[in-house]
Amino acid sequence: MRWWEQQIGGATRGRLIALIRRGVRTVEELAAELGVTDNAVRAQLQTLEQAGVIRAAGTRQGAGAGKPATLYEIAPDAEASLSSAYPPVLTALLESLAERLPANDVEHILRDVGRRLAMADPSSRRSLETRVRAAAAMLTSLGAEIDVERTGDGFTLRGYACPLSAVVRKEPRACHVVEELVSALVDAPVRECCDRSSSPRCRFEVLPRSA
Repeated sequence: MRWWEQQIGGATRGRLIALIRRGVRTVEELAAELGVTDNAVRAQLQTLEQAGVIRAAGTRQGAGAGKPATLYEIAPDAEASLSSAYPPVLTALLESLAERLPANDVEHILRDVGRRLAMADPSSRRSLETRVRAAAAMLTSLGAEIDVERTGDGFTLRGYACPLSAVVRKEPRACHVVEELVSALVDAPVRECCDRSSSPRCRFEVLPRSA
């Protein structure tokens, strides 16, 4: 069973997703292929649609004169969540860069990646706290668990998970991507103090611009 079958809700739901990935299907077609009732399929489809995994994709008129049946397809934005290739590919890429390029070049590339991520979703330019909380929200959306703590004139982004944990275990410098992302979002100096143990956790200290 692939990871996303377990993640989303079991083998039956995974088989349903696999069928829809092969082409649009109606409720009746899915029920026939899975050997379950139409209502069982509808319940699964409703859950998947609410989670943003599938969406309606038009209708198809059946052989009779009844109401056209709704077709379902995988939502375009969901494909990335159904793939387990990203961590190993990113890890292998970083290992290759580290073998072929000087350490300073790798460092510059990783920090450039962080800046590009920040440019794709810029934070608010109001108070420092607002920008810090925007950065925390973005890290959470990427898969971290982040608390914002005030520390003197600055803030600490304290994480209880790491969105790049599978990569950081093998290539600790991957933290610099997130450090640069946070720095660009908050528009202030950031010090990376991450825990790179067997269970990596993010931690970034945000300093006021005068510091």
